[in-house]
Amino acid sequence: MRLCLTLAPRNFPECSDDKAAITRSVQAKEGRIHIDGLPSGEYALALIHDANSNGKLDTFAGIPTEGIGFSRNPTLGFGPPKFAAAQFAVGTGPTGQTVKMKYFL
Repeated sequence: MRLCLTLAPRNFPECSDDKAAITRSVQAKEGRIHIDGLPSGEYALALIHDANSNGKLDTFAGIPTEGIGFSRNPTLGFGPPKFAAAQFAVGTGPTGQTVKMKYFL
C-alpha cells in the first residue's frame, strides 16, 4: 500500500510536488497505519494498492488496475475526488479514518 496524506488541495491525491506531505509504503496485510505528531488542520488521504511495487498507480485506458481508496470514502466518478470530498479535520486528539479500497478491473 502507498499512502499520501496532505494539507495541500493542489497536490491531492498524488503528493508528488508536496514536500510537506506524508508518504509511506506499508504491507497491505498490516491493515492499519498510525501517524503521530500531525499538526492540526484539514487533511486528505489517498491510498493505492501498489500490487506490483512500482511506486505508482497503474491504469488501463484511464481506469485503475490497482485498488484505490480515499479518506471519507467519497463516491468516485471519472478521475480522483476533489480534496474537499476527502478532507477531514485533525485536532489535538486522536483522529481515525477507515478507508474502503475500490477495485475496478
